[in-house]
Amino acid sequence: MLPINKTLQKLAVCVLMSVVAFGTAQAQTITPPTWWFGVSGAANANWYDGTTQTLNNNLIVPTAFHKAFGVRPYASVLLEYRPTPVWGFMLNAAYDGRGAKFDNEVAPCNCLATLNADINYVSVEPSLRFGFKSNGLYLFAGPRLAFNINNDFKYTQVNQPNTVSNFTFTNAVQVSGQVGIGYDFIVSAPTNTSVVSLSPFVSYQPYFGQEPRSIESLSIQTVRVGLALKFGKGHKVIPPPAPAPLPVVAMAAPPVPIHEFTLNVRGPVTVPFKRQVSETFPLLSVVFFDESSTAIPNRYVLLSADQASNFKETQLQLAVNTPGRSSGQLNVYHNVLNILGDRMRLNPATSISLNGASPNGPAEGKVLAESVKQYLVATFGIDGSRIAIQGSFKPHPPSVKPGGTKDLALLAAENRRVDIETTSPELLGEVGGGMMRPVQINGVQEDPLDSQVVFDVDSARQLLKSWSIVATAPNGSTQNYGPYSQNRASIPGTVILGNGPDGDYKITMTGETNNGRIVTKESSVHLVHPDLTIVKGLRYSIVFSFDKATTIASYNSFLANVVSPLITDGASVSIHGHTDVIGEEAYNQKLSENRAQQTQQVLEHSLTAAGKTNVKFETSGFGADAGHAPFENNLPEERFYNRTVIIDIIPK
Repeated sequence: MLPINKTLQKLAVCVLMSVVAFGTAQAQTITPPTWWFGVSGAANANWYDGTTQTLNNNLIVPTAFHKAFGVRPYASVLLEYRPTPVWGFMLNAAYDGRGAKFDNEVAPCNCLATLNADINYVSVEPSLRFGFKSNGLYLFAGPRLAFNINNDFKYTQVNQPNTVSNFTFTNAVQVSGQVGIGYDFIVSAPTNTSVVSLSPFVSYQPYFGQEPRSIESLSIQTVRVGLALKFGKGHKVIPPPAPAPLPVVAMAAPPVPIHEFTLNVRGPVTVPFKRQVSETFPLLSVVFFDESSTAIPNRYVLLSADQASNFKETQLQLAVNTPGRSSGQLNVYHNVLNILGDRMRLNPATSISLNGASPNGPAEGKVLAESVKQYLVATFGIDGSRIAIQGSFKPHPPSVKPGGTKDLALLAAENRRVDIETTSPELLGEVGGGMMRPVQINGVQEDPLDSQVVFDVDSARQLLKSWSIVATAPNGSTQNYGPYSQNRASIPGTVILGNGPDGDYKITMTGETNNGRIVTKESSVHLVHPDLTIVKGLRYSIVFSFDKATTIASYNSFLANVVSPLITDGASVSIHGHTDVIGEEAYNQKLSENRAQQTQQVLEHSLTAAGKTNVKFETSGFGADAGHAPFENNLPEERFYNRTVIIDIIPK
């Protein structure tokens, strides 16, 4: 741990020890002041999380930065209103330092890169105050409104000139919140009507609402440790006569609060008819290799020279049924070498570079690249001079998790691969992210992902042993589902309908708490049987490198110039964000939501510029939820394709 972290820990412990040591307030001969004025000073310990790579309009650094830490000053003028010893109001207007230094990264040149952020605000923090009559301890909580006044950064890279500039796409205003604890030590004489208080405090500002930029996914959480000096005016009081002693009466202990669970049910969000989809399927320009083997894995479709002579990419564009996870799309990707061979055969002026990466070193990486080259030369007759090969320890970009200890085996499998790189426009696509030209697939989606009935039970994972669902049809018939242990579960609407009638279905959730209490909650959902009408639609996908190494900004041109013009007046657009299973559930959920929301923002901006304002969006993030994931998570390519935002366009 950094020394400054240890210093902050000690300071916070001292504050809490002081609260315990001085648990009883001084005896006062004056009334407590109603109004208090003063100043405060503190240290902000700032933790950054997420990813940044596009620093401004002129600088996109080669390596993404993920985590940062820094301590910056905080200073405020304050006002407090305490009409009673228990309830009150606090207001701070402050200079609020939120700078930090990012963990060092290694650029593709195998040289060190550093990034320091100096982002500061003027903040206004109104809070409700809850105090205690017996001592000076108080709690506070409230919103935080911050106005950006500084957004400098300094970027350094070995053998490159230093860059000192400003972040662009900085949010001018932040709306977030805070909670905290403090203690008022009265340092003036008990008989003095001018009351002076020294008040140590600790507060926490979570990452909700603390995104410093409108692009990418940086967020900040802060622990603040400080001291306030407060002044107030009291009035002398005449003590009342001592009351007669009262008999001691044993008091029963207050009952333990019981958590009130809530059940939320979301029905299908689109009309559940069959949808004929014309999908622009992104083609990963990567071939993954199995551990301890330099041969192309047999899951890839490998042709003989005779078969290759008759192969055409258009053979893969035939209609396929896609009821959720798609073996058809995965088959298209597993033909990536045949698609590449066909395109190079049709465009003899094109050339490619194969970068083989292996944790065992560049020599083995070059052998992997040579395996791919020999297949294209021997099977499709491609001139070997058109194919350059090289080897390295890591691909560009690698799948890495700085400081992580979980799922490292899955990440290692993704870094043993050959990347196909080219500058030939006949091979490159419009999707962005350096990927090859996508493949067009036509299919009928029989069970759209958004036809699910979703059940959310708050705190179920923490407080319930299990819970189950009973769905009661309008005719009185019932169906049972479960048990479940997570906060969310989903069931296709057609499964609940079965042969039952259309209408409102009563949903009853029954759960058992960890201490054996039975909880029952009710709701309802409206369901109708699928229409046999086939509605045509368009689908586009954008695929991300691990942990946002490739950002939404890479796809702005594709979304604005290719996807947006295809959205007609009155159309509906469904945007679903997904992630792989690597990492924490809450982090993946937020990541998928951020990607989907940023995609919607880019499309809305383009539609507004084109004068299209009556387009309906349905945008969701599903994280790594296995019930909604487009693919499994067993193979590296499946995990890559699960790091996606899927865009469905349904004309009016």
